Amino acid sequence: MTERADALRAQILGLVAEYHAEAFADRAFVPGESPVPVTGRVFDATDVQSLVDAGLDFWLTTGRFAAEFERRFAQRMSARHAMLVNSGSSANLAAVSALTSHLLEDRALKPGDEVITVAAGFPTTVNPIFQNGLVPVFVDVELPSYGIDVSQLEAARSSRTKAIIVAHTLGNPYDIGAVKAFAEQHKLWLIEDCCDAVGAKFDGKSVGTFGDLATVSFYPAHHITMGEGGAVLAHSPKLKRIVESFRDWGRDCWCDPGKADTCGKRFEYQLGDLPFGYDHKYTYSHIGYNLKATDMQAAVGVAQLDHLDGFIETRRRNYDYLRAHLANLSHVLEFATVHPKAEPSWFGFPMRVRDDAGFTRNALVKFLDDRLIGTRLLFGGNLVRQPAYRGLTYRVIGDLPNSDAIMRGTLWVGCYPGLTAPMLAWIVESIHDFVNSSARS
Repeated sequence: MTERADALRAQILGLVAEYHAEAFADRAFVPGESPVPVTGRVFDATDVQSLVDAGLDFWLTTGRFAAEFERRFAQRMSARHAMLVNSGSSANLAAVSALTSHLLEDRALKPGDEVITVAAGFPTTVNPIFQNGLVPVFVDVELPSYGIDVSQLEAARSSRTKAIIVAHTLGNPYDIGAVKAFAEQHKLWLIEDCCDAVGAKFDGKSVGTFGDLATVSFYPAHHITMGEGGAVLAHSPKLKRIVESFRDWGRDCWCDPGKADTCGKRFEYQLGDLPFGYDHKYTYSHIGYNLKATDMQAAVGVAQLDHLDGFIETRRRNYDYLRAHLANLSHVLEFATVHPKAEPSWFGFPMRVRDDAGFTRNALVKFLDDRLIGTRLLFGGNLVRQPAYRGLTYRVIGDLPNSDAIMRGTLWVGCYPGLTAPMLAWIVESIHDFVNSSARS
């Protein structure tokens, strides 16, 4: 890089800051005319500058920003390793697939083995179980915490049970202590889906540190964003290597992109039925994918890490505002509870319309939508009722009454850092207006 190129880069990045100030200036909020998103990306000039900085490198695959992000994010999450992938869904795919590796010997998951999960959740927590020829065992969740009902774990276990994968719903940690103890007692793998829960803690420890593997998403809805992106967290060097193999085409080589001989024995292996000395960079030990993120995505993530603590605090503050100002509606709306040992990092503000409320969840959603207030359901509701799973092999524990109740009655509104005080006040006013008008009708 020449001195002139360095000077031009600095000039470009300075102009990017000016562009951000002009193009993304705050706009006045007008209730009923301005949208109140349920979530979205929150960024400043440093995020855009970091993206452009990576673009000027024109290193279009994983590179220096990805390496920096993996190192810093692992440290932030109290993990030994973080493996960057292109989405949270890919993180779950890589994590579950890793547990099928022959390198795990007699603990490797095999087709027909069972994995305990919950019915009320997001589909890509469950889909990798099916995609690897495994059998999901669906248990119910508790209301109103939305966490796994740990009392059903023993009933869910069979001689084929080998793993558990459960998400911390909307950033509210479930009783991961009990789940971890159960997993250890029965020698089960444990994957924590932390896609909604970066920054949450249980018993003073970061979520993602209890499981053998953990997953995170960096979609714009999440605590920090890369646009698309995700990560798998691990403590074990062996699991790190396996996850990276599944992420990187299934190759046996662990060279970084652009590197050629990290092990120093590139042409000195004899693996499978290949001839001795076959190029290690083109030797494959797993049926893998290409799930890598680009360095431009990672560059945004690097900048976003500097905002993370502030984002988490703002989410908690916004959640607390909504909870306090809607408390007088608890006779018609059921609000989430928190485990005594949990410290949530809220992804959204959930509420369930009670069965005897006198109105439906759909009516409330429509009212808020008419006022341009975004809402979401609790993802797939009861997943076993989704059309995608018809005809597939799985087990169900009990009748899943709480998952059905969530499917019928739960919605959530935003508490993300992009919401201003007037927006939050408009949410509160609108929900009160709806309940009051429903009471009069």
